Amino acid sequence: MVSFAERLDDTFLQFGHLCVGIDPHPYLLDLWELDNNAAGVREFSLRVLDACVDAVGVIKPQVSFFERFGSEGYAALEILLERARQADVMVIADAKRGDIGSTMDGYVEAWLTPSSPLASDAVTISPYLGVGSLDGLISRALEEERGVFVLGVTSNPEAASLQSARV
Repeated sequence: MVSFAERLDDTFLQFGHLCVGIDPHPYLLDLWELDNNAAGVREFSLRVLDACVDAVGVIKPQVSFFERFGSEGYAALEILLERARQADVMVIADAKRGDIGSTMDGYVEAWLTPSSPLASDAVTISPYLGVGSLDGLISRALEEERGVFVLGVTSNPEAASLQSARV
């Protein structure tokens, strides 16, 4: 099995370092004359994916824009992930998950286990509950040849007060 890092390196060599975010904001759906519902999110994301095939090697869907439509939104995300797998486009699920170890196990099952309909090449996580909370997730990611992107210091201006706070 080829490691996540090797797959990512190969993708970068073939397509460059561009990763296309798929963030179906309501205003974008409106601009694209799509309904602000799960069907609109599905259509938007598949159009973006189609534009990426053979041009970009990595997409990063923002999971919250799918989750807001419940099971229908998750179904749209599952379709996007399956189509990306079929097109050999790598996926970083921008889920920003973070919790204690036993709960993180559930996130591993959802996002990093190959048999899951939400299986992605990598997932974003938040280490707010401590580095130790990531141990199981990182171990499983290595076993499954998947990647983990850990939020450290983020670029949003409002984060600075918390991320640099002295306690």
